[in-house]
Parts: sequence; structure tokens; C-alpha cells
Amino acid sequence: MTKVDIISGFLGAGKTTLIKKLLNESLQEEKVVLIENEFGEIGIDGGFLKDAGVEVTEMNSGCICCSLVGDFGESLHKVVNQFHPDRILIEPSGVGKLSDVIKAVESAAKDLDMVLNSFVTVADAKKCRMYMKNFGEFYNNQIQYAGSIVLSRTGDMDVSKVEDVIHLIREQNEKAAVITTPWDEVEGNIILKAMEEGNTLKKELEEDIVCPVCGHHHHDHDHDHHHHHEHHHEHHHHHADEVFTSWGKETSKVYTRDQLENILKELYKGDEFGIILRAKGMFQTPEKTWLYFDLVPGEYQIREGNPDYTGRFCVIGSNLDLEKLEIAFNI
Repeated sequence: MTKVDIISGFLGAGKTTLIKKLLNESLQEEKVVLIENEFGEIGIDGGFLKDAGVEVTEMNSGCICCSLVGDFGESLHKVVNQFHPDRILIEPSGVGKLSDVIKAVESAAKDLDMVLNSFVTVADAKKCRMYMKNFGEFYNNQIQYAGSIVLSRTGDMDVSKVEDVIHLIREQNEKAAVITTPWDEVEGNIILKAMEEGNTLKKELEEDIVCPVCGHHHHDHDHDHHHHHEHHHEHHHHHADEVFTSWGKETSKVYTRDQLENILKELYKGDEFGIILRAKGMFQTPEKTWLYFDLVPGEYQIREGNPDYTGRFCVIGSNLDLEKLEIAFNI
């Protein structure tokens, strides 16, 4: 019997960091397969998760439920039959709806020897309020359907601020276990236990029907395909592709650390490019070293990394101004 854990969370919340912690501290004895569903054209995280001896199946085409229902089921079957893993970790796209991911796994798992084990959402405590306000339809869904919620970046937050975040979460989900202890102070096993005990809290997904034309879930209302778009707006059934954009390039251009720093400062400081939720990538420098960068609202980091076959980057956000981005990266 293969256990399936879904580890969701908004872009940049720390899903990959949590997965690495679980792999290193709690799951060494198990045969684990990680399935990623990146939103965007470029899977950048795949490389360093392979180092943990985990087979990565990267899915770089939109959201798990809408564009991947067919592929996803096939991938799951292939993974189970080829690797017979003890556990499959699914890391959905940061902008996907958790309810859609659960549905997709349930339908794919019907004829497989597997059990849906846990639904976890990683939430950046510092950005919770802002994301709820700006992207509630997607963000709140991840909170509502989680059996447990792991808060990231609580280490340097005031206790009362953390309490405020818990209150916001409780308005969306009364029952989930909420892990607030900074990750470096808590063993992976404790997080895993909270995840697995939280799985009994799964809410029954409301009865809905799947639209045969687009694969979207709709409540049982009159469904008229000529008014598809209005129907979506009326019932808040947006697909991630309607709200979020992923813009990425591969490039052999070289950038100095200063040039990269200046680009990131520009992206980080204002909303002239739209709402940037995540930017990440890697480039070569004139000195032949490689710089990796990662940016989320309010912070960014640059580190040295291993050479890759070409430089690449991707920016994910809402209402992105692609022309201005091209100018910023001088592409």
C-alpha cells in the first residue's frame, strides 16, 4: 500500500524546504517518490531534490486538475508500477487549488493500491494576511482543505503576530493542526506525525460536477457553455491560468552579481511590473561562476550554485507587464 501525501502551499511558502526536511529527518527508511507540478515553463527545483535520491517527475504544464487529469493519472500509475514506493509526495503548483488536487488524486487512485494519507498546507506566516486579501479564492482553498497547516518563517515574528495569523487561519479551518514552532527547532518526525494525524480532518468535497468541455468543477447549476466565462466569475471558479502568469526564458547571457542584485531590487520594490509572487533562476557570471536567485514579496536571496547547461529564470505573478520584465532582464 502506497501512502500519498499532498504538500501544498502558495508560491515561496517553503514547500520544497519542508519536503527536504522530511526526507532528511523522517523518511530515510522509506522508498519515496516526489511528483512536482510546477506552474510555469521551467522546473528549477527539480535538480537539487534529485540529490536526495528521489525520482522527480516534473510536470511543467499548468494546473494538476485541468490540464493534467489524463497525464496525472498516467504518471501516478507509472510511478506506482515502476517504483512500488512506500510513499508518494505530491508538491502541487503553488497557485493550484488543494481541493482540485485531492480530486485529481482520488480519481487517479481508484484502481491503485494506494491511500490518501495527508493533505498539508505550508503557509508563510508573514504573508498570510496579504495573500488572503489579494488571492483569497486560491489561498483560502489551500487553507480550508488542509488536514494540517505548517507555518513557515515564524522564527523572528512577535508571538502576538503569530496569534493573529492563527486567528485568520481558524476563520477558514477550525480543525486542522497548526504547527507554529520554527522548523529548525522541531524534528521532522513531529511534523510528520501532525501531518498524518491531521488526515482524518479531510472535509468532504461538496458535490459538484465536472464540466466535460474544460474539466472545471462546477456546482450543480444550469451549465451553459455559451456563457462559460460569466459562469466562472459568478461562482468564483477561476482557473489558475486565468489569474496568474508565468514568464520564463532560457538564456546564455552572463550577469554580474551587481547586475542581478539591481534587477532583483527593481522587481522587489514596486508594483510597476504587476504583482510578482515568485521569481527564481540561475545565471552564469563573467567569472564563470553560477548565481542562483529566489525572490518572494518582501525578500530575495542570491547564492552560488553548480553550473547548469544554460541560464534560465522564471517570474510568476498576476497582471505581469512582460515588456517591462524583458527590459529589466535586458533580454
